[in-house]
Amino acid sequence: MTFEKLVPNIFYVDINDGIKFFVDCLGFTIGYEEIKSANPFCVLEKDGLRINLFQDKALAEEHYPEFRLVTNNIAEVYEKVSKSHPEFLHPNLKVITLRPWTAKEFALKDHQVGVIIQEW
Repeated sequence: MTFEKLVPNIFYVDINDGIKFFVDCLGFTIGYEEIKSANPFCVLEKDGLRINLFQDKALAEEHYPEFRLVTNNIAEVYEKVSKSHPEFLHPNLKVITLRPWTAKEFALKDHQVGVIIQEW
């Protein structure tokens, strides 16, 4: 059995909040969208990664996902994000920090999702 990719489904009360976080801040692009439909959703893509965003108030209120994005240039990511969208820096890990497990990390969050940016 082989898997090639993990694609998370993320639910927002307002899908535009997710687009601001992932597209405007982290540089994902919209590969497919039905944002103006009765059940708005879109597929975001970047560097072979994919995220499905859905607008669903009930599910958004039940879930607060957290995941990691691994990079080989955390300083570049931090520089871009901290200048363009400093409001997303997580107060508990708002600067690049060498963790005891030897990874460099900083964290982002909006009102729905937590993302740890990591470099090994």
